[in-house]
Amino acid sequence: MGRKNKSEKKTKRKNSSGKKLVGRLDITRSGMGFVIVENLQQDVLIRPSNLNRAFHGDTVEVMVMHEGAGRSEGIITAVKERKQTEFIGVLEVNQEYAFFLPESSRKIPDFFVPSSAFNGARDGDRVVVKMVEWREKDKNPRGQVISVLNEKDTNDMAMKEILVENGFPLEFSDDAMEEALRQPDSITESEIETRKDMRNILTFTIDPVDARDFDDALSFRNLKNGIYEIGVHIADVSHYLPENSPLDTEAYERATSVYLPDRVLPMLPERISNELCSLRPHEDKLTFSCVFQITANGDVKQYWSGRTVIHSNHRFTYEEVQEIIEKEEGLYQQEISILNDLAQTFRKKRFQQGAINFSTQEVRFRLDEEGKPIGIIIKESKEAHQLIEEFMLLANRTIAEQVSKIIVNKKSVPFPYRVHDQPDAEKLQPFMAFARKFGYTFNVQSPEGIASSFNEMLKNVSGKPEQHVLEQLGIRTMAKAVYTIENIGHYGLSFEHYCHFTSPIRRYPDILVHRILASCLSGKPVVDKKLDDKCRHCSERERAAMESERAASKYKQVEYMKQFLGDEFDAVISGVASFGFWAETVEHKCEGLVSVQSLLDYDDFRHMETDYALVGRRSGRSFRMGDKVRIKLVSANLAKRQLDYEWVLQVDEDEPNTSRKSGKTKKKK
Repeated sequence: MGRKNKSEKKTKRKNSSGKKLVGRLDITRSGMGFVIVENLQQDVLIRPSNLNRAFHGDTVEVMVMHEGAGRSEGIITAVKERKQTEFIGVLEVNQEYAFFLPESSRKIPDFFVPSSAFNGARDGDRVVVKMVEWREKDKNPRGQVISVLNEKDTNDMAMKEILVENGFPLEFSDDAMEEALRQPDSITESEIETRKDMRNILTFTIDPVDARDFDDALSFRNLKNGIYEIGVHIADVSHYLPENSPLDTEAYERATSVYLPDRVLPMLPERISNELCSLRPHEDKLTFSCVFQITANGDVKQYWSGRTVIHSNHRFTYEEVQEIIEKEEGLYQQEISILNDLAQTFRKKRFQQGAINFSTQEVRFRLDEEGKPIGIIIKESKEAHQLIEEFMLLANRTIAEQVSKIIVNKKSVPFPYRVHDQPDAEKLQPFMAFARKFGYTFNVQSPEGIASSFNEMLKNVSGKPEQHVLEQLGIRTMAKAVYTIENIGHYGLSFEHYCHFTSPIRRYPDILVHRILASCLSGKPVVDKKLDDKCRHCSERERAAMESERAASKYKQVEYMKQFLGDEFDAVISGVASFGFWAETVEHKCEGLVSVQSLLDYDDFRHMETDYALVGRRSGRSFRMGDKVRIKLVSANLAKRQLDYEWVLQVDEDEPNTSRKSGKTKKKK
């Protein structure tokens, strides 16, 4: 023992810098780890023996043991936050206990599972296991079986795998469920007395046809002198979520609901999200509101914010409201028409003030009763969607501005702003060079000039062949919006102050906003010293949810396209890399890869990054992003969630010896 301590001390004297850093752990397939630390140019190397119970994706504390000209090396001293606590794998039962073998491309130790935690699972079953604890004296972590996967239901299994891989628990803990079920159905008179009572004012919700959690509502009434009083009412989730309770802790860990093609994994149990907090029609509901007095020209004269109680008169779908707008008739037509006119006024002002008008299509699948895709639906933003969007933006901006003015100890109160940074000059250069080839120039003298140039390009490109490619590339040049206490404004929306206040049923940052706003309104602003860490966590969970949604959508694309193996389609090149190009079918919006290997019969293609193109060395033939191509589906791999296409030469009347079927040109005799 003494010899070991002596050796350790010697190593420390020689190599250790003693510096401690916090970052995200990335474990390679070989088992070597790298801790990615913000604002550190090089990652910190972690050898397998120094991982100290940390898994891939965890946020960890690392002590730097060697620092020099090359890469720093360190030892993980603590796991600050687990990315994933549930895993999928196989159970190997041995009488009174079992070992769980996780399925992962990264090295994860087997879990010890006592018989009391089998939950009905048998030897050889494929299961979801939750890591319960990993004590220092134990060689293996302890786990419990959460659910047994049904091998026959491949869709259900695939969706669960995607969620678990991205660190989302499939079920709520018993404590969280018990807490949700304990909440009373009725609202007490004493609670109503502490709030502004708005139950006698016309109020309605507008949501997707399949929505069950209605977290926002609008109220409307005419005041004197041509002023409208319009209330934006948001479910008061924080009322039902005591801070640091089991329910609150679990909601924070998830930080967001995840929307997959065939299901929603909610941030909160349905008892909260779909019953108590959902602003269902003909029921009294507790809300947090922002009530505006607005002129017919869209000028906000004044506003009030605070806790309220409302009573929704009607539940509209977007389709119903769109029909009322277009036909100028129907229930509450006059009120909806005024709200729509105001929303369009707000929208126009936003773009005039520098907001960027990126319009994107939302692709969804029509599913049968078993969750299999049977068709594609392309949803576009219409006036009914914009009506809700503009009033939510108004409320979010107003609340952020209100809280930003509150000072504690000569500083603004810490607050979870939603920020969007200005475009990165490096990313912008190749895009501007590419846009110039289509005749679009950019003013880069100021951020406002860049935004104005984007809007001018988007307006002029509408309906032209290059529209899709320039819109997609433009979006990719933009920074990602995040949550942070450092308010740098929201570039894309052209707002100096912005936050998320309007969706607390599905986003945890909105709950944080409600709590801080409530403390400010009470005259006792809360200073949360851990708020920036919470913002980072919420941003990371948001990215994980987006990854889950993309992976699930890709799975459905592959599942849908399997029926078309060997068929040809018109497509548009949607991306280019050194190893090939991606093509998206025009009809189905399903993307797949055309490998550069499959093009070797035609030429040796090289990647021209500034042109977003593959160009043949001999022929000069190019495949450029945005080009229309004819492709054939040659592989649809569900396990890899991957479509593979082959490029097919179009029939050319001047070249009768061109074979459309094989894609190869026949040699002339």
